[in-house]
Amino acid sequence: MNAKLTLNLNKKVIGKAKNYARVRNQSLSGMVQNYFAFLAENEESTDSPIADEIKEISGIIELDDDFDVKEEYGKYLTEKYK
Repeated sequence: MNAKLTLNLNKKVIGKAKNYARVRNQSLSGMVQNYFAFLAENEESTDSPIADEIKEISGIIELDDDFDVKEEYGKYLTEKYK
């Protein structure tokens, strides 16, 4: 059974989405439905090996309280692209 859903989106985004759907011979409603179904399906299957590995190494590195990640990353990028 279908039900109506009202979304508030930027007009430009709506226009681009309608064009995207039209080019692919799909309805915008169908695309949104498929996207939400995809998100829900992938949310349920969170048991990936990568996620487990990340959990294992999470918290291993300890940084000083005054360590500025953004500043250090900026320095890294400056050196990389000299």
